[in-house]
Amino acid sequence: MATIDFSGLFRTYAPDLHRFALFLSGDPALAEDLVSETFIRLWNARQRVDLSTVRGYLFTITRNLYLHHRRRAARATDLDERMADAAPDPERRAQTRSELGSVHAALQELPEVDRAAVLLRAEGEMSYEEIAAALGLSAVAARVRVHRARLKLAAARRLGGAIPQTQKEIQP
Repeated sequence: MATIDFSGLFRTYAPDLHRFALFLSGDPALAEDLVSETFIRLWNARQRVDLSTVRGYLFTITRNLYLHHRRRAARATDLDERMADAAPDPERRAQTRSELGSVHAALQELPEVDRAAVLLRAEGEMSYEEIAAALGLSAVAARVRVHRARLKLAAARRLGGAIPQTQKEIQP
């Protein structure tokens, strides 16, 4: 088996292959990619290459690569810009995580009974009567504790995380 002179083959056939690929695709960059890939395929099949038919082999590879590119391009669709990703971007997720940390820290600063009342209402979705029974309070007292805890948490969020100590700080 004869040794293949790849640099000689490239110098000889690359200009013709490029012209052929350019006429097929109309895209100079794609034509260059097709020629490059053609010679990579030739290199990978070097044991099976018949030098007497190498020219036809190279043009066939180039054409097949172009046809493969067209089939793939036909399956691709443009994204509709109106279909925005509903997931928050990384900056928004980081901000949300930071806010959650602040609210969690503020929640830990509430007196235990207030924290329990607001959590039972928000997370447990319990009625005020159920909260009152669980905490040993009247229904009115449970409602007041939940309300005041929510106001303090909202103020803490507004103020950057610290639970307000005075009634004046609670008001928006």
